Amino acid sequence: MITRRFALLLALGIPLPALLPSPWLLTAAVLALAVGAAVLDVLVAAPLTAVTLRREGAETVWLGGTAITTLTVGNTAGRPIWLRLRDRWVPSAGADGAEHRLSLLAGEEQQLTTTLTPTRHGDRSAVRITMRSYGPLGLAYRQRRQRWYDQVTPKWTLRVLPRFPSRRLLPEKLAKLRVFDGAVVTRGRGQGTEFDVLREYVVGDDVRSIDWRASARTHDVMVRTWRPERDRRVVCVLDTGRTSAARIGDEPRLDAAIDAALLLAVLASKADDRVDLLAVDSQVRARVEGGGHRTRLPRLISGMASLEPRLVETDFGPAAADLLRRGHKRALVVIFSALDAAPIVEGLLPMLARLTTRHRVVLASVRDPETARLAELPELGATADDVHLAAAAELALAERGRVRALLEQQGVIVVDEPRENFASQVSDVYLRLKAAGRL
Repeated sequence: MITRRFALLLALGIPLPALLPSPWLLTAAVLALAVGAAVLDVLVAAPLTAVTLRREGAETVWLGGTAITTLTVGNTAGRPIWLRLRDRWVPSAGADGAEHRLSLLAGEEQQLTTTLTPTRHGDRSAVRITMRSYGPLGLAYRQRRQRWYDQVTPKWTLRVLPRFPSRRLLPEKLAKLRVFDGAVVTRGRGQGTEFDVLREYVVGDDVRSIDWRASARTHDVMVRTWRPERDRRVVCVLDTGRTSAARIGDEPRLDAAIDAALLLAVLASKADDRVDLLAVDSQVRARVEGGGHRTRLPRLISGMASLEPRLVETDFGPAAADLLRRGHKRALVVIFSALDAAPIVEGLLPMLARLTTRHRVVLASVRDPETARLAELPELGATADDVHLAAAAELALAERGRVRALLEQQGVIVVDEPRENFASQVSDVYLRLKAAGRL
């Protein structure tokens, strides 16, 4: 194929002979010379089959961070090669510096660096590498068909982990966990339900914790200490249906739920509890369970990375049936969803009585402050549109209150908080239940 340089050469060279005698003969000669130079350039250009490609670099990155991948380009031909290479990624990968020009001597390799700044979590893939091999004059190039590129493009997928802004709360929550776990000495009776050890009475201990039989045997006043139950099961159920696509501030509701679920999962793992994940809408989208202590949390984070909101109605029936079918061991089931009547009243409520009998159930919903703001009429100059908008917002708030009352009547703990407090309140509920031995 010809290049712009060849077209420019023709544009400048063909009009010149028209000023001389016998213009048509000279024009034909110039045209033949240009075409011959282009054909020679193509013949001299190295074949693209001599190009080798190898990719390496980062495989995971947190959303908001940057990742670097390196593409190594090699020349196995016995002559130099002049390449123009385009390394294409999906748009949400945020690839920088996708186009490169390079010249490789025989047997030489060069490394091309691509910086990725993803804008969405999930799997972001390298799409295609397009290459052109130029001749030394730059008048023409070789280019294979598209299917050839599909064979030589190194496959690479960058897994973008979801944003985790509530990570900053971990030191505070872990400090609370250590207090009632016995790692920090506190005055009074230790919280928890599992007996830990006997120790000597010190001033300030609750007299109700004195073990009189042990005191009689040792001829000293001994008190019992308790510790929170361990090896409990926590199940995070993420609603990925249409309500999870609603934007709270500048992000979908699902992102806030993932952030809170990550904080809860890290906290529960530190407390030696087992955390499972179930993501549902009209069908099960992700299921993470089991695994060792070291691999459980990375698998959970990786499973959340691929979740996206889907514009379908959520059916909690299969998820509830799955929870009821899996053994008889009591678990803390945290359902991250909206206080919306359609998925909860129709899908979850019919099975809620059996579910709360078997497990401790928490429903965590992110409150949208915009709804409360719309429910307030302006003090002056309220129009008919303002009244209708306020009435609709008030109706939505009343519907949320009705759904919350129905859930609480069934023994469900409801967390309904704005985005900035949501993750903290969900983890506080877990800490309170664990301290009281109610998991």
